[in-house]
Amino acid sequence: MMRILDSIAMERNIDKSLLISDLETAMVSACRKFFGTLDAEEFQCRVDPLSGDIQLYRYEEPLDMSPEDFGRIAAQTFKQVMIQRFRDDERQSLMDEFSTRVGTLVTGTAQRYDRGALVVQIDRAETVMLRSEQIPGEQFNPGDRVRAMILDVKDMGSQVKIYLSRAHPDFIRRLFEVEVPEVLERTIEIKAMAREAGYRTKMAVASIDSKIDAVGACVGIRGSRIKTIVEELNGEKIDIVRWNESSQILIANALKPAEVNEISLCFELGRATVVVRDDQLSLAIGKRGQNVRLAARLTGWDVDILTPEEFTKGLETLSETLTKVEGINEEMVDRLAALGMISVFDIEEIGSEMLTTELELSEEQAELAMELCASRAKEVAEEQEREKAAAEARKAEEEQAAAAILSGAVDSEDASPDVAAAAILGAAASGEDVDTGDGDGDVVPDADSENRAADILGGDA
Repeated sequence: MMRILDSIAMERNIDKSLLISDLETAMVSACRKFFGTLDAEEFQCRVDPLSGDIQLYRYEEPLDMSPEDFGRIAAQTFKQVMIQRFRDDERQSLMDEFSTRVGTLVTGTAQRYDRGALVVQIDRAETVMLRSEQIPGEQFNPGDRVRAMILDVKDMGSQVKIYLSRAHPDFIRRLFEVEVPEVLERTIEIKAMAREAGYRTKMAVASIDSKIDAVGACVGIRGSRIKTIVEELNGEKIDIVRWNESSQILIANALKPAEVNEISLCFELGRATVVVRDDQLSLAIGKRGQNVRLAARLTGWDVDILTPEEFTKGLETLSETLTKVEGINEEMVDRLAALGMISVFDIEEIGSEMLTTELELSEEQAELAMELCASRAKEVAEEQEREKAAAEARKAEEEQAAAAILSGAVDSEDASPDVAAAAILGAAASGEDVDTGDGDGDVVPDADSENRAADILGGDA
Protein backbone atom coordinates (compact mmCIF):
# COMPACT_ATOMS: atom_id res chain seq x y z
CA MET A 1 0.00 0.00 0.00
CA MET A 2 2.79 2.44 0.87
CA ARG A 3 4.61 1.66 -2.39
CA ILE A 4 1.40 2.46 -4.31
CA LEU A 5 1.07 5.75 -2.42
CA ASP A 6 4.70 6.59 -3.27
CA SER A 7 4.01 5.86 -6.95
CA ILE A 8 0.85 8.02 -7.02
CA ALA A 9 2.65 10.87 -5.23
CA MET A 10 5.48 10.78 -7.78
CA GLU A 11 3.36 10.40 -10.92
CA ARG A 12 0.77 13.03 -10.03
CA ASN A 13 3.02 15.42 -8.14
CA ILE A 14 1.01 15.16 -4.91
CA ASP A 15 2.57 15.32 -1.46
CA LYS A 16 2.55 11.85 0.13
CA SER A 17 1.34 13.20 3.47
CA LEU A 18 -1.80 14.47 1.71
CA LEU A 19 -2.48 10.99 0.33
CA ILE A 20 -2.09 9.46 3.82
CA SER A 21 -4.51 12.08 5.19
CA ASP A 22 -6.96 11.19 2.42
CA LEU A 23 -6.67 7.51 3.30
CA GLU A 24 -7.41 8.28 6.98
CA THR A 25 -10.48 10.36 5.99
CA ALA A 26 -11.77 7.58 3.73
CA MET A 27 -11.33 5.02 6.53
CA VAL A 28 -13.33 7.20 8.94
CA SER A 29 -16.12 7.46 6.34
CA ALA A 30 -16.13 3.67 6.02
CA CYS A 31 -16.45 3.31 9.81
CA ARG A 32 -19.38 5.74 9.95
CA LYS A 33 -21.09 3.83 7.12
CA PHE A 34 -20.52 0.48 8.80
CA PHE A 35 -21.86 1.62 12.20
CA GLY A 36 -24.50 3.92 10.69
CA THR A 37 -23.49 6.96 12.75
CA LEU A 38 -23.78 10.66 11.84
CA ASP A 39 -21.31 11.92 14.45
CA ALA A 40 -18.26 13.20 12.54
CA GLU A 41 -16.09 13.10 15.71
CA GLU A 42 -16.91 9.52 16.76
CA PHE A 43 -14.22 7.75 14.74
CA GLN A 44 -10.56 8.52 14.09
CA CYS A 45 -7.93 6.78 11.99
CA ARG A 46 -4.16 6.96 12.09
CA VAL A 47 -1.86 5.49 9.44
CA ASP A 48 1.83 5.00 10.22
CA PRO A 49 3.72 6.82 7.39
CA LEU A 50 6.59 4.32 7.55
CA SER A 51 5.04 0.91 8.14
CA GLY A 52 1.56 1.63 6.77
CA ASP A 53 -0.14 0.14 9.85
CA ILE A 54 -3.75 1.33 10.21
CA GLN A 55 -5.20 1.94 13.69
CA LEU A 56 -8.89 2.83 14.18
CA TYR A 57 -10.24 4.71 17.23
CA ARG A 58 -13.73 5.31 18.58
CA TYR A 59 -13.97 8.32 20.87
CA GLU A 60 -10.17 8.20 21.17
CA GLU A 61 -10.30 4.55 22.32
CA PRO A 62 -8.67 1.89 20.10
CA LEU A 63 -11.28 0.02 18.05
CA ASP A 64 -10.76 -3.74 18.10
CA MET A 65 -11.38 -4.38 14.42
CA SER A 66 -9.40 -4.15 11.17
CA PRO A 67 -10.37 -2.95 7.69
CA GLU A 68 -10.91 -6.55 6.64
CA ASP A 69 -13.91 -6.67 9.02
CA PHE A 70 -15.87 -4.03 7.03
CA GLY A 71 -18.58 -5.21 4.69
CA ARG A 72 -18.96 -4.56 0.97
CA ILE A 73 -20.97 -1.33 1.38
CA ALA A 74 -18.45 0.22 3.78
CA ALA A 75 -15.60 -0.84 1.49
CA GLN A 76 -17.36 0.79 -1.46
CA THR A 77 -17.73 4.00 0.56
CA PHE A 78 -14.01 3.90 1.37
CA LYS A 79 -13.17 3.51 -2.34
CA GLN A 80 -15.42 6.36 -3.48
CA VAL A 81 -14.13 8.79 -0.85
CA MET A 82 -10.53 7.83 -1.58
CA ILE A 83 -10.91 8.37 -5.36
CA GLN A 84 -12.67 11.71 -4.86
CA ARG A 85 -10.02 12.98 -2.44
CA PHE A 86 -7.22 11.86 -4.76
CA ARG A 87 -8.85 13.70 -7.67
CA ASP A 88 -9.26 16.85 -5.58
CA ASP A 89 -5.58 16.70 -4.61
CA GLU A 90 -4.52 16.18 -8.21
CA ARG A 91 -6.70 19.09 -9.38
CA GLN A 92 -5.21 21.36 -6.73
CA SER A 93 -1.72 20.18 -7.65
CA LEU A 94 -2.34 21.08 -11.33
CA MET A 95 -3.79 24.43 -10.29
CA ASP A 96 -0.78 25.26 -8.14
CA GLU A 97 1.72 24.13 -10.79
CA PHE A 98 0.25 25.75 -13.92
CA SER A 99 -1.07 28.96 -12.35
CA THR A 100 2.55 29.93 -11.68
CA ARG A 101 3.46 29.21 -15.32
CA VAL A 102 0.91 31.51 -16.97
CA GLY A 103 2.66 33.49 -19.72
CA THR A 104 5.46 30.95 -20.20
CA LEU A 105 6.25 28.76 -23.21
CA VAL A 106 5.45 25.06 -23.09
CA THR A 107 5.83 22.20 -25.56
CA GLY A 108 3.28 19.44 -25.83
CA THR A 109 1.83 16.83 -28.16
CA ALA A 110 -1.29 17.36 -30.26
CA GLN A 111 -4.03 14.87 -29.37
CA ARG A 112 -7.19 15.77 -31.29
CA TYR A 113 -9.57 18.55 -32.31
CA ASP A 114 -12.72 18.96 -30.23
CA ARG A 115 -15.28 21.36 -31.81
CA GLY A 116 -12.48 23.39 -33.34
CA ALA A 117 -10.38 23.51 -30.15
CA LEU A 118 -7.02 21.69 -30.20
CA VAL A 119 -6.38 19.36 -27.26
CA VAL A 120 -2.68 19.23 -26.33
CA GLN A 121 -1.06 16.88 -23.83
CA ILE A 122 1.58 18.60 -21.67
CA ASP A 123 3.25 16.30 -19.14
CA ARG A 124 0.32 14.86 -17.14
CA ALA A 125 -2.15 17.62 -18.03
CA GLU A 126 -4.57 17.83 -20.93
CA THR A 127 -4.70 21.44 -22.16
CA VAL A 128 -6.91 23.26 -24.65
CA MET A 129 -6.14 25.77 -27.41
CA LEU A 130 -9.37 27.48 -28.48
CA ARG A 131 -9.96 28.30 -32.13
CA SER A 132 -9.57 32.03 -31.38
CA GLU A 133 -6.08 31.38 -29.96
CA GLN A 134 -4.88 29.34 -32.95
CA ILE A 135 -3.00 30.84 -35.89
CA PRO A 136 -5.40 30.99 -38.87
CA GLY A 137 -4.71 28.25 -41.41
CA GLU A 138 -2.51 26.25 -39.04
CA GLN A 139 -3.37 22.57 -38.67
CA PHE A 140 -1.85 19.91 -36.40
CA ASN A 141 -2.06 16.14 -36.72
CA PRO A 142 -2.20 13.77 -33.71
CA GLY A 143 1.33 13.33 -32.36
CA ASP A 144 2.66 16.63 -33.74
CA ARG A 145 4.84 18.77 -31.50
CA VAL A 146 3.01 21.94 -30.39
CA ARG A 147 4.79 24.94 -28.92
CA ALA A 148 2.49 27.47 -27.25
CA MET A 149 2.11 29.89 -24.37
CA ILE A 150 0.00 29.18 -21.27
CA LEU A 151 -2.69 31.84 -21.51
CA ASP A 152 -4.90 31.10 -18.51
CA VAL A 153 -5.68 28.50 -15.85
CA LYS A 154 -9.21 28.19 -14.48
CA ASP A 155 -10.65 26.00 -11.72
CA MET A 156 -13.95 24.72 -13.14
CA GLY A 157 -14.91 22.83 -9.96
CA SER A 158 -14.61 19.25 -11.15
CA GLN A 159 -11.51 19.92 -13.27
CA VAL A 160 -8.78 22.43 -14.04
CA LYS A 161 -8.92 24.02 -17.50
CA ILE A 162 -5.54 25.06 -18.90
CA TYR A 163 -5.76 27.31 -21.96
CA LEU A 164 -2.95 27.70 -24.50
CA SER A 165 -2.36 30.34 -27.17
CA ARG A 166 -0.27 30.76 -30.30
CA ALA A 167 -2.12 33.87 -31.51
CA HIS A 168 -1.42 36.13 -28.51
CA PRO A 169 1.23 38.87 -29.06
CA ASP A 170 3.08 37.71 -25.92
CA PHE A 171 3.73 34.37 -27.64
CA ILE A 172 6.09 36.17 -30.03
CA ARG A 173 7.60 38.06 -27.08
CA ARG A 174 8.43 34.73 -25.40
CA LEU A 175 9.92 33.35 -28.63
CA PHE A 176 12.24 36.37 -28.83
CA GLU A 177 13.27 35.79 -25.21
CA VAL A 178 14.30 32.26 -26.17
CA GLU A 179 16.09 33.17 -29.42
CA VAL A 180 17.58 36.56 -28.44
CA PRO A 181 19.52 36.44 -25.14
CA GLU A 182 19.62 40.25 -24.97
CA VAL A 183 15.81 40.35 -24.77
CA LEU A 184 15.77 37.82 -21.92
CA GLU A 185 18.47 39.77 -20.09
CA ARG A 186 16.47 42.99 -20.64
CA THR A 187 19.40 44.62 -22.45
CA ILE A 188 16.95 44.99 -25.33
CA GLU A 189 13.39 45.89 -24.42
CA ILE A 190 10.33 45.23 -26.57
CA LYS A 191 8.53 48.53 -26.06
CA ALA A 192 5.38 47.88 -28.09
CA MET A 193 3.88 45.17 -30.25
CA ALA A 194 0.94 44.78 -32.62
CA ARG A 195 -0.01 41.50 -34.24
CA GLU A 196 -2.45 39.98 -36.66
CA ALA A 197 -1.78 36.30 -36.08
CA GLY A 198 -0.77 34.34 -39.15
CA TYR A 199 -0.17 37.42 -41.29
CA ARG A 200 2.04 40.13 -39.82
CA THR A 201 3.54 41.47 -36.61
CA LYS A 202 5.14 44.83 -35.87
CA MET A 203 7.30 45.36 -32.82
CA ALA A 204 9.27 48.36 -31.59
CA VAL A 205 12.52 47.64 -29.74
CA ALA A 206 15.00 49.76 -27.80
CA SER A 207 18.41 49.04 -26.27
CA ILE A 208 19.61 50.30 -22.88
CA ASP A 209 23.21 49.79 -24.07
CA SER A 210 24.26 52.26 -26.77
CA LYS A 211 26.80 49.72 -28.09
CA ILE A 212 24.07 47.21 -28.97
CA ASP A 213 21.91 47.70 -32.04
CA ALA A 214 18.45 46.59 -30.93
CA VAL A 215 17.11 45.85 -34.41
CA GLY A 216 20.29 44.09 -35.56
CA ALA A 217 20.43 41.91 -32.45
CA CYS A 218 16.81 40.79 -32.92
CA VAL A 219 17.36 39.99 -36.60
CA GLY A 220 20.65 38.19 -36.03
CA ILE A 221 23.54 37.51 -38.40
CA ARG A 222 22.05 37.08 -41.89
CA GLY A 223 18.63 36.93 -40.25
CA SER A 224 19.41 33.73 -38.33
CA ARG A 225 17.43 34.65 -35.20
CA ILE A 226 14.37 36.07 -36.89
CA LYS A 227 14.33 33.18 -39.36
CA THR A 228 13.92 30.64 -36.56
CA ILE A 229 10.95 32.56 -35.14
CA VAL A 230 9.32 33.00 -38.56
CA GLU A 231 9.63 29.26 -39.19
CA GLU A 232 7.94 28.55 -35.85
CA LEU A 233 5.10 30.87 -36.94
CA ASN A 234 4.82 29.20 -40.39
CA GLY A 235 5.98 32.22 -42.37
CA GLU A 236 4.26 35.07 -40.50
CA LYS A 237 5.97 38.37 -41.37
CA ILE A 238 7.70 40.22 -38.54
CA ASP A 239 8.64 43.91 -38.86
CA ILE A 240 11.13 45.11 -36.25
CA VAL A 241 11.35 48.90 -35.94
CA ARG A 242 13.41 51.18 -33.73
CA TRP A 243 11.59 52.70 -30.77
CA ASN A 244 11.66 56.47 -30.33
CA GLU A 245 10.11 58.67 -27.65
CA SER A 246 9.08 61.10 -30.38
CA SER A 247 5.67 60.05 -31.70
CA GLN A 248 6.42 61.48 -35.14
CA ILE A 249 9.63 59.48 -35.56
CA LEU A 250 8.00 56.34 -34.15
CA ILE A 251 5.06 56.61 -36.57
CA ALA A 252 7.45 57.09 -39.49
CA ASN A 253 9.41 54.00 -38.37
CA ALA A 254 6.22 51.98 -37.87
CA LEU A 255 5.01 52.69 -41.42
CA LYS A 256 8.18 51.35 -43.02
CA PRO A 257 8.98 50.22 -45.67
CA ALA A 258 6.92 53.21 -46.91
CA GLU A 259 8.67 56.58 -47.02
CA VAL A 260 6.89 59.38 -45.16
CA ASN A 261 6.98 63.02 -46.27
CA GLU A 262 5.26 64.72 -43.37
CA ILE A 263 3.42 63.86 -40.14
CA SER A 264 0.92 66.14 -38.43
CA LEU A 265 -0.22 65.21 -34.90
CA CYS A 266 -3.57 66.25 -33.42
CA PHE A 267 -3.39 65.58 -29.69
CA GLU A 268 -7.02 66.58 -29.17
CA LEU A 269 -8.24 63.80 -31.46
CA GLY A 270 -5.34 61.40 -30.86
CA ARG A 271 -4.80 61.25 -34.59
CA ALA A 272 -1.73 61.42 -36.81
CA THR A 273 -2.11 62.62 -40.39
CA VAL A 274 0.66 61.14 -42.51
CA VAL A 275 1.49 62.56 -45.95
CA VAL A 276 3.15 60.19 -48.44
CA ARG A 277 3.86 60.39 -52.15
CA ASP A 278 1.42 58.79 -54.56
CA ASP A 279 3.85 55.96 -55.33
CA GLN A 280 4.19 55.21 -51.59
CA LEU A 281 0.46 55.29 -50.78
CA SER A 282 -0.35 51.61 -51.37
CA LEU A 283 2.85 50.58 -49.57
CA ALA A 284 1.97 52.72 -46.54
CA ILE A 285 -1.57 51.38 -46.36
CA GLY A 286 -0.53 47.77 -46.97
CA LYS A 287 -2.54 44.79 -48.14
CA ARG A 288 -6.14 45.28 -46.97
CA GLY A 289 -4.93 48.18 -44.79
CA GLN A 290 -2.75 45.89 -42.71
CA ASN A 291 0.39 48.06 -42.55
CA VAL A 292 -1.34 51.24 -41.39
CA ARG A 293 -3.63 49.28 -39.02
CA LEU A 294 -0.71 47.61 -37.25
CA ALA A 295 1.23 50.90 -37.17
CA ALA A 296 -1.74 52.57 -35.47
CA ARG A 297 -1.95 49.84 -32.82
CA LEU A 298 1.81 49.88 -32.30
CA THR A 299 2.03 53.64 -31.77
CA GLY A 300 -1.31 54.22 -30.08
CA TRP A 301 -2.29 56.87 -32.64
CA ASP A 302 -5.17 56.83 -35.10
CA VAL A 303 -3.15 57.03 -38.35
CA ASP A 304 -4.67 58.67 -41.45
CA ILE A 305 -2.73 58.36 -44.73
CA LEU A 306 -3.04 61.15 -47.31
CA THR A 307 -1.33 62.10 -50.55
CA PRO A 308 0.09 65.66 -50.86
CA GLU A 309 -2.86 66.62 -53.11
CA GLU A 310 -5.43 65.39 -50.58
CA PHE A 311 -3.61 67.11 -47.73
CA THR A 312 -3.43 70.42 -49.62
CA LYS A 313 -7.04 70.19 -50.74
CA GLY A 314 -8.21 69.62 -47.17
CA LEU A 315 -6.27 72.64 -45.91
CA GLU A 316 -7.56 74.84 -48.73
CA THR A 317 -11.16 73.84 -48.02
CA LEU A 318 -10.62 74.55 -44.31
CA SER A 319 -9.07 77.93 -45.06
CA GLU A 320 -11.85 78.95 -47.46
CA THR A 321 -14.50 77.99 -44.92
CA LEU A 322 -12.98 79.62 -41.82
CA THR A 323 -11.88 82.86 -43.44
CA LYS A 324 -15.55 83.57 -44.20
CA VAL A 325 -15.89 84.32 -40.48
CA GLU A 326 -14.97 87.89 -39.65
CA GLY A 327 -11.84 87.97 -37.49
CA ILE A 328 -10.32 84.71 -38.73
CA ASN A 329 -7.33 85.06 -41.04
CA GLU A 330 -4.83 82.76 -42.77
CA GLU A 331 -2.42 82.95 -39.84
CA MET A 332 -5.09 81.52 -37.52
CA VAL A 333 -5.78 78.70 -39.97
CA ASP A 334 -2.05 77.92 -40.06
CA ARG A 335 -2.07 77.77 -36.27
CA LEU A 336 -4.88 75.19 -36.38
CA ALA A 337 -2.96 73.19 -39.01
CA ALA A 338 0.07 73.18 -36.71
CA LEU A 339 -2.16 71.63 -34.05
CA GLY A 340 -3.10 68.83 -36.47
CA MET A 341 -6.52 70.14 -37.53
CA ILE A 342 -6.27 70.03 -41.30
CA SER A 343 -9.88 69.61 -42.50
CA VAL A 344 -13.41 70.83 -41.85
CA PHE A 345 -14.19 67.40 -40.40
CA ASP A 346 -11.63 68.00 -37.64
CA ILE A 347 -13.16 71.34 -36.64
CA GLU A 348 -16.65 69.79 -36.60
CA GLU A 349 -15.41 66.97 -34.36
CA ILE A 350 -13.29 69.03 -31.98
CA GLY A 351 -15.93 71.58 -30.96
CA SER A 352 -16.16 75.35 -30.58
CA GLU A 353 -14.39 75.46 -27.21
CA MET A 354 -11.08 74.67 -28.90
CA LEU A 355 -11.54 77.59 -31.29
CA THR A 356 -12.21 80.06 -28.47
CA THR A 357 -9.16 78.80 -26.54
CA GLU A 358 -6.58 78.53 -29.32
CA LEU A 359 -7.69 81.36 -31.62
CA GLU A 360 -9.06 83.64 -28.87
CA LEU A 361 -12.39 83.98 -30.67
CA SER A 362 -15.67 85.06 -29.18
CA GLU A 363 -18.35 82.45 -28.61
CA GLU A 364 -20.40 83.88 -31.49
CA GLN A 365 -17.44 83.65 -33.89
CA ALA A 366 -16.64 80.11 -32.76
CA GLU A 367 -20.25 78.97 -33.16
CA LEU A 368 -20.45 80.51 -36.64
CA ALA A 369 -17.17 78.81 -37.62
CA MET A 370 -18.55 75.50 -36.34
CA GLU A 371 -21.76 75.88 -38.34
CA LEU A 372 -19.86 76.72 -41.53
CA CYS A 373 -17.46 73.77 -41.06
CA ALA A 374 -20.32 71.35 -40.33
CA SER A 375 -22.17 72.48 -43.47
CA ARG A 376 -19.03 72.27 -45.62
CA ALA A 377 -18.14 68.86 -44.15
CA LYS A 378 -21.53 67.55 -45.26
CA GLU A 379 -20.93 68.84 -48.78
CA VAL A 380 -17.43 67.32 -48.91
CA ALA A 381 -18.76 63.96 -47.69
CA GLU A 382 -21.39 63.98 -50.44
CA GLU A 383 -18.73 64.85 -53.05
CA GLN A 384 -16.56 61.99 -51.84
CA GLU A 385 -19.50 59.58 -52.04
CA ARG A 386 -20.25 60.67 -55.62
CA GLU A 387 -16.58 60.29 -56.61
CA LYS A 388 -16.45 56.86 -55.02
CA ALA A 389 -19.61 55.73 -56.80
CA ALA A 390 -18.30 57.07 -60.12
CA ALA A 391 -14.97 55.27 -59.63
CA GLU A 392 -16.74 52.00 -58.84
CA ALA A 393 -18.98 52.36 -61.89
CA ARG A 394 -15.98 53.12 -64.10
CA LYS A 395 -14.15 50.11 -62.75
CA ALA A 396 -17.16 47.87 -63.38
CA GLU A 397 -17.42 49.12 -66.98
CA GLU A 398 -13.72 48.50 -67.58
CA GLU A 399 -13.96 44.99 -66.17
CA GLN A 400 -17.02 44.27 -68.32
CA ALA A 401 -15.31 45.59 -71.45
CA ALA A 402 -12.13 43.69 -70.60
CA ALA A 403 -14.15 40.50 -70.27
CA ALA A 404 -15.64 41.17 -73.71
CA ILE A 405 -12.12 41.56 -75.20
CA LEU A 406 -10.96 38.32 -73.60
CA SER A 407 -14.00 36.47 -74.93
CA GLY A 408 -13.40 37.86 -78.43
CA ALA A 409 -16.71 39.73 -78.59
CA VAL A 410 -14.87 43.08 -78.91
CA ASP A 411 -11.61 43.79 -80.75
CA SER A 412 -8.91 45.33 -78.54
CA GLU A 413 -8.26 48.03 -81.18
CA ASP A 414 -11.80 49.34 -80.66
CA ALA A 415 -11.37 49.55 -76.88
CA SER A 416 -9.81 52.36 -74.88
CA PRO A 417 -6.18 51.89 -73.72
CA ASP A 418 -7.32 51.56 -70.09
CA VAL A 419 -9.83 48.85 -70.96
CA ALA A 420 -7.30 47.03 -73.14
CA ALA A 421 -4.77 47.15 -70.31
CA ALA A 422 -7.40 45.85 -67.89
CA ALA A 423 -8.06 42.95 -70.24
CA ILE A 424 -4.35 42.11 -70.41
CA LEU A 425 -3.93 42.36 -66.64
CA GLY A 426 -6.93 40.07 -66.19
CA ALA A 427 -5.47 37.58 -68.63
CA ALA A 428 -2.13 37.74 -66.84
CA ALA A 429 -3.83 36.85 -63.60
CA SER A 430 -5.53 33.86 -65.20
CA GLY A 431 -2.47 32.79 -67.26
CA GLU A 432 -4.28 33.06 -70.63
CA ASP A 433 -2.81 34.07 -74.01
CA VAL A 434 -4.42 37.18 -75.53
CA ASP A 435 -4.53 38.46 -79.12
CA THR A 436 -2.79 41.85 -79.28
CA GLY A 437 -5.30 43.03 -81.88
CA ASP A 438 -2.70 44.31 -84.36
CA GLY A 439 -4.05 42.12 -87.16
CA ASP A 440 -1.11 39.71 -87.37
CA GLY A 441 -2.71 37.10 -85.12
CA ASP A 442 0.15 37.25 -82.59
CA VAL A 443 -0.57 36.46 -78.98
CA VAL A 444 1.13 37.75 -75.87
CA PRO A 445 2.94 34.84 -74.22
CA ASP A 446 2.39 33.98 -70.58
CA ALA A 447 4.51 36.82 -69.20
CA ASP A 448 4.01 39.27 -66.38
CA SER A 449 1.07 41.68 -66.52
CA GLU A 450 3.19 44.80 -67.16
CA ASN A 451 4.78 43.24 -70.28
CA ARG A 452 1.35 42.19 -71.54
CA ALA A 453 -0.09 45.67 -71.06
CA ALA A 454 2.96 47.26 -72.72
CA ASP A 455 2.59 44.97 -75.76
CA ILE A 456 -1.09 45.82 -76.23
CA LEU A 457 -0.66 49.57 -75.74
CA GLY A 458 2.47 49.79 -77.88
CA GLY A 459 4.82 50.20 -74.95
CA ASP A 460 2.88 53.08 -73.36
CA ALA A 461 1.54 51.14 -70.37
